[in-house]
Amino acid sequence: MIQLVECPRDAMQGLPDFIETDTKAAYINQLLRVGFHTLDFGSFVSPKAIPQMRDTAEVLSKLDLSNTPTKLLAIIANERGAEQAAQFSEISYLGYPFSVSETFQIRNTNATIEESVERVQNIQNTCIKYGKDLVLYISMGFGNPYGDPWNAEVVMEWVDKLADLDIRIFSLSDTVGVSNPQSISYLFKNLIPAYPHLEIGAHLHTQPHNWREKIHAASENGCTRFDSAMKGFGGCPMAKDDLTGNMATENLVSYFTETDESLSIDFQQFIRALSMANDVFPH
Repeated sequence: MIQLVECPRDAMQGLPDFIETDTKAAYINQLLRVGFHTLDFGSFVSPKAIPQMRDTAEVLSKLDLSNTPTKLLAIIANERGAEQAAQFSEISYLGYPFSVSETFQIRNTNATIEESVERVQNIQNTCIKYGKDLVLYISMGFGNPYGDPWNAEVVMEWVDKLADLDIRIFSLSDTVGVSNPQSISYLFKNLIPAYPHLEIGAHLHTQPHNWREKIHAASENGCTRFDSAMKGFGGCPMAKDDLTGNMATENLVSYFTETDESLSIDFQQFIRALSMANDVFPH
């Protein structure tokens, strides 16, 4: 079964104009009706760094979780954010971006990789204490634009090290869209069989001409968890000025429908959400 992780938080976070709280909540409520596996719905980070997400707790209070199989995920960048997010029983997953690029780790979370390992340990302890699951995003997992050392072995080394902390969900993140079918195939082909007890997903950023080959490379090599955003909106505002968009959810749905993979979503509600995205996001 393919797990679709819809990421309205990632789609919204870099927008210059604030999306009103009621608009965010209405859109996320519609996404909850679709039946995605998980919604990456908001973040508990500094409002100075990401002002768009300053109302995450308020948005959460307006969500109707009474009739949805979808679990909520919130992004955090440090122990304080983890402690905040963990107070909410409605949130199942905390997501932390762990970069294998030293430059990006400092830019994104104001910590070196070494400091980040300690931070991950503390966040994992918080998750265990409050009954949450930690999703570790391996940022810059397919390369980086900063000239920091990268190869597939570096990524595998970090997954190996971090899996020892009893973290079981990883998402390989193509933060700036530098992945190609070769690097995607190589990583998933080597990681998934080596760690059968882990869930290893793909958070791919794409352009209109290369999304299909990226999904195919990940899927053919055993990946069943995919992050995406309606219409491909968003990207990481901490990475570069010229954003590479998220994987568009409708492209994933189209690909897996063509390949006869089972998707546990309500297609009627999906079409409604897709239409609503046009009204929520400026274009």
